[in-house]
Amino acid sequence: MGREEQVEEREVLDSIFPDEITDVSETEYRISIALDVLGDEEPPTMLLQVRYPEAYPDEAPMLDLQSTPNAAPHEWFNVSQDKERLLRGLEETIQENLGMAMVFTLVTTLKEAAENLVEERKQAKDKEHEEAVLAAEREENKKFQGTPVTPETFLKWRADFIKEMEELRQKEDEERLAELKKAKVKEPVKLTGKQLWERGLAGKVDDDDDEGGLIESVEKLKVEAA
Repeated sequence: MGREEQVEEREVLDSIFPDEITDVSETEYRISIALDVLGDEEPPTMLLQVRYPEAYPDEAPMLDLQSTPNAAPHEWFNVSQDKERLLRGLEETIQENLGMAMVFTLVTTLKEAAENLVEERKQAKDKEHEEAVLAAEREENKKFQGTPVTPETFLKWRADFIKEMEELRQKEDEERLAELKKAKVKEPVKLTGKQLWERGLAGKVDDDDDEGGLIESVEKLKVEAA
């Protein structure tokens, strides 16, 4: 009974995966699985190798994952690294389907799990990039942000401001005083006759006056004689 079910399932799979399935033996074959990854011109692929034990489907099939020969490396998917995780993810599906043909279900489950794995990695990378951009923006914005005002920072600012204003006022007062000292010139004081005499200037002033009068008299006589 088991062998009949195996042959029947193999025929069904051949109609579903005509280009993807390849026989290895009467009880063993490989199915090529291409992942649907948005934006990828060359989606990642893998090979699911299935071998029927004699009691299949009452007994679980023997499964293995292999890389597709000459497949280009993919940024988010690596069969050799992801194989164990993906095969372990099929165990529950196998147990739920014992006694029934299950390979198509396993292929569907495996494909979906691999696509989710790729999507998770893409989203993680996008999030990492987004966080890096946000961190750079936060650092840039710090240049335009002041220190948050708290009672402590305000009191410190006030004390510094008062001190700065006091120093500025003192400096201005000193500069003003220096200007006043520099601009202050004593005006000549008009001396009294006594002060002139005491300083020995009286005679000089009188002599100058007499000399001036004599010259004036001579000029006057010249005019009259003419």
